[in-house]
Amino acid sequence: MTNHPHDHTHPHSHDHEEGSALSDTVLRVRALETLLTEKGYVDPAALDELIDTYEHKVGPRNGAAVVAKAWADADYRKRLISDATAAIAELDFTGRQGEHMIAVENTDEIHNMVVCTLCSCYPWPVLGLPPVWYKSPPYRSRVVIDPRGVLADFGVTVPESKEVRVWDSTAEVRYLVIPQRPDGTDGWSQEQLAELVTRNSMIGTGLALNPDEVNT
Repeated sequence: MTNHPHDHTHPHSHDHEEGSALSDTVLRVRALETLLTEKGYVDPAALDELIDTYEHKVGPRNGAAVVAKAWADADYRKRLISDATAAIAELDFTGRQGEHMIAVENTDEIHNMVVCTLCSCYPWPVLGLPPVWYKSPPYRSRVVIDPRGVLADFGVTVPESKEVRVWDSTAEVRYLVIPQRPDGTDGWSQEQLAELVTRNSMIGTGLALNPDEVNT
């Protein structure tokens, strides 16, 4: 296992949630949400659905489009690995939390994983909202010292012959994992390929789906 930390001595540009201590911003948001719910302005179920949409659908679909294009277009893949920020911007996926991107590619020899050991730096324009587990102290600490164990928890087994690299996101740089393209997808369109790309596969805690796992 190779760990690739970045210098975390710089201040992050957003709030930290260390342990059970909640930031002032989080407390204010929760208080406001409670107040609006009590007054009937907010439907908690609708809010949960909205959050789920951005966490699992809208954001990850952007990243899936990036990965699918990299799988299908060798020239784009080279640009993505060389300058991920510019290559992702070609597809109009830009904005806060995605200004400085690096793409790392899974191969037969290397499996990449992403973490933010200090808080929850995450590439929102391509992955949407970070999942709860990504922000949790157990994931942030354990993935660095026992990445294979964390992968096993997610149901992923990486051969001992394959190196596992852990990349530490910061306020200055964020990572996108390019999962390996599944076999049996020759001739597939980019739209079909995108259906195989999961959020977790772009974080490194999962793999791309096999063709028989989706309806294409």
